[in-house]
Amino acid sequence: MKITKTEVLHVAHLARLDIAEADNDRLADQIGTILDYVDTLNQVDTTGVPATSHAITLTNAFREDEEQNHLDPQASLANAPEREDGAFVVPKVL
Repeated sequence: MKITKTEVLHVAHLARLDIAEADNDRLADQIGTILDYVDTLNQVDTTGVPATSHAITLTNAFREDEEQNHLDPQASLANAPEREDGAFVVPKVL
């Protein structure tokens, strides 16, 4: 599918892109090539192929919420390299 320089400039304007005049021809050719490939894909017979939203089957690993006791503050700080007033001491991040 051929795309014109005017169409490239129009799409660039809609996308708030500043396209240099020197790049206009190159972009028109590249976009045309992409659209030709999409047209080729549209010609593929997909009869009987179920629609998918993902390339692989995904399932969520849900589990039931179970009420549990909180970890004791002393136990949570047991392996801390540095602690102060019941809290972890970490380097400052600016």
